[in-house]
Amino acid sequence: MLVLAVDTSTPAVTAGVVRLTDGTVVPVSQRVVVDARLHAEILTPNILECLSDAGLAPGDLGAVVVGVGPGPFTGLRVGMATAAAFGDALSIPVHGVCSLDGIASELADESELLVITDARRREIYWARYRDGVRVSGPDVCAPGALDVAGATATAGSPPHTALFDLPARDVTSPSPTGLVLAAQNLLTDGIAPAPLVPLYLRRPDAKTLDERAAEKKASS
Repeated sequence: MLVLAVDTSTPAVTAGVVRLTDGTVVPVSQRVVVDARLHAEILTPNILECLSDAGLAPGDLGAVVVGVGPGPFTGLRVGMATAAAFGDALSIPVHGVCSLDGIASELADESELLVITDARRREIYWARYRDGVRVSGPDVCAPGALDVAGATATAGSPPHTALFDLPARDVTSPSPTGLVLAAQNLLTDGIAPAPLVPLYLRRPDAKTLDERAAEKKASS
């Protein structure tokens, strides 16, 4: 099966085609551009370039995997809408996976791993993994509030993993291979895709007029 994998939960705009055969995951082509301002502009062109580089047509794809966060509202919306559009146009399943799982899946041999990405507002998104299996999170908090006791390593956003006195592994964002590894059981077992639900973990900054009025009333 050829799988299109995309993620826009971090500043990295990630797209790639991965071949899944008898439990083996092999990258075919990928494009990763680190620029949080270009999610909407370059994701679809990068997908088409990946297909072209591999000599493939969209119709050769058998499934789509997309990272559903946690991440910022605008970034997640771009990736998930694009993945859904490809799935709908090609009549193929679209599976959403936690983007932090996509990072951890490439480090399954790490006994106690913390995956950390930038949540902005001086906060971090995090999840904890034991031998590649998520045991807590995802969640959002200030770096000083994260309990790192027992962790053996970190992975994810380098400026944020550097805040902790732990070895940092060189997997900084979800790769196409990592995303497909995270979705491997869903793909191979033929499980029907669940609805795509973004992991925002907190409300977006934008508020409706009714919400602003309610806040003003509560504070008066």
